Amino acid sequence: MNFPHPCIKNLVTDSLDFIHLIDEIPLGVLILDLDCRIVFLNRAFEALSGFSISRAHGVHCRNILRSVACITDCPVLKMGHDDRTISCESDMINLDRQRFFIRITTAPLFDVNGKRAGFIETVEDIRNSKKFDIKKNIAYSFANIIGRSSQMEKIFQTLPVVAQSDVSVLITGETGTGKDLVAEAIHQTSGRASAPFVKINCGALPETLLESEIFGHKKGAFTGAVENKPGRFKLAHNGTIFLTEIGDLPLSLQVKLLTFLDDKIIYPLGGTKGFNANVRMVAATNRNLESMVKKGSFRRDLFFRLNVARIHLPPLRKREGDTRLLLDYFLDNYAKQLEKKITGFSMEALNILLGYTYEGNIRELKNIVEYAVNITTGQLIESDHLPSYLFEQSPVLTQHHIESFLSDNEKNIIQIDTSMDSSNLKTSKTWASAEREMIMDALIRAKGKKNIAAQILGWGRSTLWRRMKQYKIDE
Repeated sequence: MNFPHPCIKNLVTDSLDFIHLIDEIPLGVLILDLDCRIVFLNRAFEALSGFSISRAHGVHCRNILRSVACITDCPVLKMGHDDRTISCESDMINLDRQRFFIRITTAPLFDVNGKRAGFIETVEDIRNSKKFDIKKNIAYSFANIIGRSSQMEKIFQTLPVVAQSDVSVLITGETGTGKDLVAEAIHQTSGRASAPFVKINCGALPETLLESEIFGHKKGAFTGAVENKPGRFKLAHNGTIFLTEIGDLPLSLQVKLLTFLDDKIIYPLGGTKGFNANVRMVAATNRNLESMVKKGSFRRDLFFRLNVARIHLPPLRKREGDTRLLLDYFLDNYAKQLEKKITGFSMEALNILLGYTYEGNIRELKNIVEYAVNITTGQLIESDHLPSYLFEQSPVLTQHHIESFLSDNEKNIIQIDTSMDSSNLKTSKTWASAEREMIMDALIRAKGKKNIAAQILGWGRSTLWRRMKQYKIDE
């Protein structure tokens, strides 16, 4: 789609390039007609939203901004026939389906005769200024990352130092450990926080499209290139570029990325004139890049250039104490979102959750809690509210697992034999066999009275009856 190149005349001696002027504004800018359809948008808004001018031109602003304010508190409608500027805080959802907080400021535009001709909206990313949000002001956290294990404490000490420098950062760790959150935290606590944070998934697109997405292209560079495309590096100018799944980057693009890291100049496809992009490079992968270098599937020189500062995120199963912290955090978060009065987990559910290995790490834990909060109707998350696949794994019951979910009073009721060899306990008892013994012990202590045995175990009578039937204890 071709647009007439706008200029500003009679402001200074020579005409000003309007596009260059508006692109230098560090806020997202939208120019709307009287029907609130988009006439123009700048580079900062394209970086925030993911929408290009060719895709957004002529589209109603609510379908591009995708904000709650568009539905409940539209600034243009609030303005009415007044010529006042309207500002509000709301949210928006970009093309990557990420939701974040913004400040929208809307003002009318007038022609030379003083008649209203349209509107101008600025969109400011205020995620960094939302530090007073309760989700980011909890103990044991840095930015939006949570943990109190010794491994996470070391990372929390490292991140502020890394954030204030401008070196390339490589974030490694298993799937679901929070690599994206760490990358965003580095950006939001750096001197580039007010500039764009642009993410590229190197494994999400085929090689031909990925090169255009990263570096941009010129009109006519290939079939279907009907307009100039700036590319993500140009959109991230003065900000941070985040290359996730860097291990999936094809070798041909690895060469081009290495060239950029050497001279900081981007050459779009089909173009001869380069663009000097001032960006901070952060990359992440769940793959073993050292092994890939040995096999020849990842360039050694690129690995060295990316691996200036290394942050490795441990799997959740190795983060002592963090599982319970994250369970409580996500429970509180989702309970508030769904306006449910859930006070916690039952002892049975908690032990299952603490004994699970979480191959999907924090992402899997988060999904489990969200599911449980959605289906529960009571004040506690019971084992019946957990996904069924959790019961297919038979976690090992250790003294640590038992003590981790018992209160001091409950520990006095159910005496744990601390003299038992923990290595023998780990190898000889599965959860099923240990749970059966716990039930038998509680029944003996209660002299066969099921209601008392249930109290000792911290279960409801129906749960005890169901477990007794499962283990054929009545027989």
